[in-house]
Amino acid sequence: MREAICIHIGQGGVQIGNACWELFCLEHGIQPDGQMPSDKTIGGGDDAFNTFFSETGAGKHVPRCVMVDLEPTVVDEVRTGTYRQLFHPEQLISGKEDAANNFARGHYTIGKEIVDLVLDRIRKLADNCTGLQGFCVYNACGGGTGSGLGCLMLERLSVDYGKKSKISFTVWCCPQVATAVVEPYNTVLCVHSLLEHTDVTIMYDNEALYDICRRNLDIERPTYTNLKRLIAQIISSLTASLRFDGALNVDITEFQTNLVPYPRIHFMLTSYAPVISAEKAYHEQLSVAEITMSVFEPASMMVKCDPRHGKYMACCMMYRGDVVPKDVNAAVATIKTKRTIQFVDWCPTGFKCGINYQPPTVVPGGDLAKVMRACCMISNSTAIAEVFSRIDHKFDLMYSKRAFVHHYVGEGMEEGEFSEAREDLAALEKDYEEVGIACSSWPVYEHLLRVLRTLEDESNRVVQAENHSRLNAWKFSCRRNWRDPGRRRFVYTWVRDAWLWR
Repeated sequence: MREAICIHIGQGGVQIGNACWELFCLEHGIQPDGQMPSDKTIGGGDDAFNTFFSETGAGKHVPRCVMVDLEPTVVDEVRTGTYRQLFHPEQLISGKEDAANNFARGHYTIGKEIVDLVLDRIRKLADNCTGLQGFCVYNACGGGTGSGLGCLMLERLSVDYGKKSKISFTVWCCPQVATAVVEPYNTVLCVHSLLEHTDVTIMYDNEALYDICRRNLDIERPTYTNLKRLIAQIISSLTASLRFDGALNVDITEFQTNLVPYPRIHFMLTSYAPVISAEKAYHEQLSVAEITMSVFEPASMMVKCDPRHGKYMACCMMYRGDVVPKDVNAAVATIKTKRTIQFVDWCPTGFKCGINYQPPTVVPGGDLAKVMRACCMISNSTAIAEVFSRIDHKFDLMYSKRAFVHHYVGEGMEEGEFSEAREDLAALEKDYEEVGIACSSWPVYEHLLRVLRTLEDESNRVVQAENHSRLNAWKFSCRRNWRDPGRRRFVYTWVRDAWLWR
């Protein structure tokens, strides 16, 4: 069995966790008290859902998860809610005072007091696994607990479980609306840690989710419950192949293998289709081709970001319900012909597809319609750099005046950590830019080397004339990619002379 342990950190992480486990239980027919009438094997078995649930000798199914917050309010909602009997009491961990939207409190002071208790509970869950494949961490990077304690947990997990995959489902701060003034500080400090200690980071932001709820579900004033249930539907689709049997199942480690070309380039866009209200569903039946086109629409993205401004490096398409491989292949072939959807040249395949025959389940009384088929896409696109650019700008405006910095320094942080984190994020932006540029210039660079081997002398105008037409297309690429200091002047001269020939 390939188990996964879920760790829900902070208010955002716990609320998303509540919505996810409610949906998982409905999908598997598990009752709020953990009993599963359809499961005839008591005390274990090789059922696929045991990747996310452990089974006791009494036949009760317990989620393989830990929920932790530095203040008790949100965790108490789980302790007294509909699914209070589902979770082991030791899995619900809360402190007495919150992080006050301060990364340093969550990471260095209040969070440090509780982290060993959380890790001890995770160790017990890991000991109960026969083949742990990794961790799913849920947090929001704008708050103090989600960012500070979340990063501390990831750092400790890297030490204790170095080889295991770590996927982070992170709620990003919104472009226009903020729940805290210091969100840019917390986010930049959080990303600094996510870069090093996660293998894949899947991003959402509340503003994009609000817009989707208003536009697609006709909800005039969406609540956090609407948002969390939409996120839960996406996470359910991504993990469906871990919990159900299917035609093309996708493992946690496969996300990393197929989506991450370089270790730092691991921040993903997500989209889901169809997001449709029950009223509209009576009149529409979307085909595989239509939902595939829909997940590439900018309006479907769960982060405020336009993928048309960048290039896709890889896409993971997770289909569920009434879907056959033939329809998927046809839909993907159509996508590849669209000029508006651009892929990098150095990744000729670009698509990883998974199919699961379990149709999407919806929460009774919820806003989403029950549909026959759905598609969830995780994509690695250079367009995500605009999200980092936005947060960098906000960070710079505050940090240039050193506003609010004393709150962080007073909790044990050093001011240099701000600069270090900001520089790391600037380097990440540059990395995405380089990857986007390299897509067109790397084959050119190799071709340029072949041409250069024919040149005996930089003044050989005949050879330059022969290569003139090719050189016009390469003039910037060869300059950017040429790495041999000894011959760099020669290449520059060659480029300049070619311009003269025009």
